[in-house]
Amino acid sequence: MIAKGKDYLALKIVKIAEEHNVYCMENPVLARALYSQVDLGREIPYELYDAVAEVLTTVYRETNRTINV
Repeated sequence: MIAKGKDYLALKIVKIAEEHNVYCMENPVLARALYSQVDLGREIPYELYDAVAEVLTTVYRETNRTINV
């Protein structure tokens, strides 16, 4: 599932994710950049690759840590 929102909708997306045991993390600067620069289903701008890679690495580590405990 892919979702995009801000303010109330963003909080609702996080609540639903948590209800389904989806790991969530905060990075407001990246979130705002992605929200303003990227439409759903479109490529991430090259300038944001490093920041997105850091998030994906953290999510991967946390998810695997939780599964392996």
